Formats: sequence, structure tokens, C-alpha cells
Amino acid sequence: MKYADLHLHTYFSDGTYSVEELLEQALKNDLSCIAITDHDTIDGYSYFKKNLSKFPLEVICGIELTCDMNGKEVHILGYFIDDKNIILTKTLDKIKKDRKKRIHEMVFKLKSLGVGLDSKDVFDLAEKGVVGRLHLARVMVEKGYCSSTKEAFFKYIGDESPAYVNRFLLTPEKAVELITQAKGIPVLAHPYMLHKNGSVGALIDAGIKGIEVYYPEHSKKQIKEFLDIAKKNNLLVTGGSDCHGHAKSSKVIGRIKLPYSSVEALKKVRQNASKE
Repeated sequence: MKYADLHLHTYFSDGTYSVEELLEQALKNDLSCIAITDHDTIDGYSYFKKNLSKFPLEVICGIELTCDMNGKEVHILGYFIDDKNIILTKTLDKIKKDRKKRIHEMVFKLKSLGVGLDSKDVFDLAEKGVVGRLHLARVMVEKGYCSSTKEAFFKYIGDESPAYVNRFLLTPEKAVELITQAKGIPVLAHPYMLHKNGSVGALIDAGIKGIEVYYPEHSKKQIKEFLDIAKKNNLLVTGGSDCHGHAKSSKVIGRIKLPYSSVEALKKVRQNASKE
């Protein structure tokens, strides 16, 4: 059988792997297909397309868009994105600028909590990548303020924590619209984070076409629940490891091995949409 991992990050967002390293790890884990789904950027896929297109692995142009829904972060994955879509690229440029402002604001909040960081250190760690909270958490660990990135999120920068700042431009509806007009397929990422408050239904209403059923933190019970939701609402079923390289050691590439039939189902939906 052929297998896929459809949720992977590179150092073009907040992963630690280069695109080359990600591809090599995919082959080592017997994957036939991957999706590069960096946060709010398609730069990783663009790099692959320009420099590594002859690599013996199927690579899907993906993205993970960060949205705001009633003050909570929601992530929408997009698959088979047109990487030259002008509306998409212009919107992503705005989001990158907004993410930088967010880091400055979170660093300011952290100082009031006794965590003295310099925004420059966070940007230096991110380098060319789209900066995010995981970069900030890693700097907090490096500077000795936290023992792990998990602690940094829990105590300081998680959604319910005192230094959290929400500055994201997109609603789920806008994210779905952005992905769709770029000829992509919108899919809800890691639904376990939302299921408790009933938000999955609202996102189905927003227009998602699939749900990430198979995910490292989903229990067997949750997988069954999400499969039932997918079946009831005629949604595509996807899955992925959410690998960030060494930044999230528990989410290893290949931990989720999605049957290639799920990729074929995605392709079929995209082909049908292009005919309309």
C-alpha cells in the first residue's frame, strides 16, 4: 500500500526541518506522498517546486491558515493550492506582517510578567520563516524561563494564558474562501481542540470540505466520533502527524500513515470543482 502524511511543517514556518530534510524523513518512513502545510505561507512548497521537483516523492502544495473564531484560534488546512494565486500571496504577505506585530505585543506582555525577552531573538530564530508562538516558546526555553515549550504555552502564551495576543486577520469563512478561490480544498485541522464546545458544526457551516480525523492526539474514541461526523456531513477524511521536526518531539513524521486512497479522494473533489 501507499501511504501519506498530510500535515507537515518546515523551517519556512515554525518547524526545524529544511525541505530537503523533510523529504528525506518522509522516504525513511515509507511515505509515498506528503503535504507541506506551513503556517500562513507556501514558501516551503515554492522552494520544493523550484529546487527539488525531481525528488522521488509526491508533494502536495498545502497550507495551514490561522483564524479567529470568537476569540479562539482555529486552524484550517488547504490542499492542492495554486501557489501563484495573487489574492492568496497578497493576503499571506499581510498576515506575515501581522504576525510580527503580534510577537512584539506578546514580548511586551511577557515583560510585565517578569519574562524579559527581546523580540529580535525570536525573529532571529525564525530567520526567513513565518514567525509564530512556537518560536517564542523555544526562546523562552533557551533563556531558561521555561523547562519546555509545553510549559511556555501552558503558563504564558497559550490561548487562555496571560501573555496571549490574538491578532489574526482571517475568520474561518474567509480562510475557506481564500483556499477555495486558490483552487484548494479546505479541511479542519486537529478538531479535538474544538470539539468540546461544539465548534465543528459551525465550521462545517463555514464551508470546510474535510476533517483531519487521524492526528497524534486523537484518541480511538475521538477518531470514531470524527469519522461519524465526516460520514454524516459528507466530508473528506484526512490525517497527518503535524510534524515540526525537533520543535515538537512527540509529533514525528510518519506517526500517522494515511492510506493513499484519501489523497485520491481529495484529487477527485478538486477535479470536480475545476469542472464547475
